[in-house]
Amino acid sequence: MMNPLLYTDGYKVDHRRQYPDGTTLVYSNWTPRKSRIDGIEEVVFFGLQYFIKKYIIEDFNTNFFDKPKEEVLYAYTRRINNYLGPNSVGIQHIESLYDLGYIPMVFKALPEGVSVPIRVPMFTMYNSKPEFFWLTNYFETILSTTVWMPCNSATIAKQYRMILDKYAAETSSIPEFVDWQGHDFSMRGMAGLEAALISASGHLLSFTGTDTIPSIDFLEQYYNANSDNELVGGSVAATEHSVMSMGTNEAEQETFRRLISDVYPNGIVSVVSDTWDLWKVLQEYLPNLKDEVLARDGKVVIRPDSGDPVKIICGNKEGAHQAERKGVVELLWDIFGGTINDKGYKELDSHIGAIYGDSITLDRAKNICEGLKEKGFASTNVVLGVGSFTYQYNTRDTFGFAMKATYGEVNGEGRDIYKDPITDDGTKKSAKGLIKIVIENGKYQLQDQVSWKEEAEGELKEIFRDGTLILDDSLSEIRKRVKG
Repeated sequence: MMNPLLYTDGYKVDHRRQYPDGTTLVYSNWTPRKSRIDGIEEVVFFGLQYFIKKYIIEDFNTNFFDKPKEEVLYAYTRRINNYLGPNSVGIQHIESLYDLGYIPMVFKALPEGVSVPIRVPMFTMYNSKPEFFWLTNYFETILSTTVWMPCNSATIAKQYRMILDKYAAETSSIPEFVDWQGHDFSMRGMAGLEAALISASGHLLSFTGTDTIPSIDFLEQYYNANSDNELVGGSVAATEHSVMSMGTNEAEQETFRRLISDVYPNGIVSVVSDTWDLWKVLQEYLPNLKDEVLARDGKVVIRPDSGDPVKIICGNKEGAHQAERKGVVELLWDIFGGTINDKGYKELDSHIGAIYGDSITLDRAKNICEGLKEKGFASTNVVLGVGSFTYQYNTRDTFGFAMKATYGEVNGEGRDIYKDPITDDGTKKSAKGLIKIVIENGKYQLQDQVSWKEEAEGELKEIFRDGTLILDDSLSEIRKRVKG
């Protein structure tokens, strides 16, 4: 495995010599500086505990401190020499860190799961021993590449949750079903396994539906979840196009029958239904199989998987034929019926349902719920699959995340430092000095240029110091904060 001191941008390795002589402390913060999604002005904080456990503790112990010193120093020297030329960076500071035996840093953070306003820091970090001042911003690269995505995905998942909660409150008798109404289908489209895990875990702060199985192990390993006694994440039996295609076009109705009667005679089963002709499935096959569906102890879920999600689910007024104009939910109502709840909205018979899992966005989720409401249907008649179109099409700049130093000490004297580029629109203007976060009118607010005494009094709590995790949070508590 790689020496974790090499998990960095190349220009970081020699910043130690670039700081002023006599530098003994560098104090930095992690802040979302700008929202590029309309309507989102607060960002969910999530992922730092994973970063500390995985990289600051596990990787440094396994791949640095627990390895023979000569091996560590040789590997570092070889890499830097091959990369920058003859080593002028030095090796003594690396040897000193190895001899210390732990990472001499302090992390202070807000509670994971809370929503943090734009331009308010989520956490701070600084070195606890003066000779290791160079470590603080040395970690910027690996910290940034690890933490921005879980924050992004947790924030976007919460937006889905808010939309679905709103419409369920207005139209449904089962608002608790929203736990399952946003289902994560993103894993195959993410940029590697770690991206899939941290993103899917952010999704699970607001929902329980996921097809990203390893995210459950991730939350058990790093966030004290326990799937034996709590619902971390779950899914249902479901088909894919290869299954349906293998049954042949001519025998598609028989494939449906075999699946719902022989293979899955009870429980929930989701059947992809647009392999050839979705409207034929809804107008011919399902009416023919109505008795089999209603005889099951469980639900058959119809899954269209192509076209405009809003028009497919809610109907297209300009459709070429009646089935298109009605849409999936109304066609299922015509076949299986259901009940009208106390709010006056139709809820499909419990033996039948629908899911749409392709190209869902926040706007489409809202439009689907609104379209169903306009037609007199509860929003919970459909489950929405949230995929990599939602979670992968974002970057660190979606919320302008950055780690910046705002305070240092040189020759025993404190310096409030900051950046404020004259050529910038204000996005890159940093805080200044030591930081205190307070709660005013129910929201986190930044106070900068404070004293060390004031810094110790704010909402930022020490979670890591000198190789030891002080606060070890749980998924259940983080979920409460997200929903609260």
